[in-house]
Amino acid sequence: MSDNHTMQAIAQLVPRGARVLDLGCGDGALLEYLQKERGCSGYGVELDDEKLLACARRGVNVLQMNLDRGLTLFEDDSFDVVLQIDTFQHLRNAETMLLETVRVGKSGIIAFPNFAHWGNRLAVLRGRMPVTRRLPYQWYDTPNIRVGTYKDFEALARKHGLRICDAFGLLGDKPVRWLPNLRANTAVFHLQRP
Repeated sequence: MSDNHTMQAIAQLVPRGARVLDLGCGDGALLEYLQKERGCSGYGVELDDEKLLACARRGVNVLQMNLDRGLTLFEDDSFDVVLQIDTFQHLRNAETMLLETVRVGKSGIIAFPNFAHWGNRLAVLRGRMPVTRRLPYQWYDTPNIRVGTYKDFEALARKHGLRICDAFGLLGDKPVRWLPNLRANTAVFHLQRP
């Protein structure tokens, strides 16, 4: 999440002083923000060498791990919050990692591009895959393994009996609570085990 306003919207869901695990933390910007602005501590998890170096430069503790192998390194409830911000759509084992997120953390916050946004729907109606600021790749070079919608994720969470503490969309930096499946380009879910 490089957009500062989006980081702030997500950060508001993280309690002050929380122990945080940020899965697919990228350059560590969100974790750095949480440390400085919310007094949080924790670790990022990243695979890419350049992004690991960027985390180290920010002073963010980071572990190099392949998330396709799960989170067996961590005990149940090791963290107050586990984040998956723009990570979920890249995972081969997305459903397993959803359950791992709420196992390792007392709560999980997952945000991903909402493919059901009206602009994306319009592109598909025109016979083309959407290319937007939020989904900036062509269909043939996207790092996204899957595309999902706000409603799809809501159904997956309910399938596993997860408690949805909060759910909303974002359109740029603005929260969208009315018709988020249609109006938001990012879906955000704050979850807990029942």
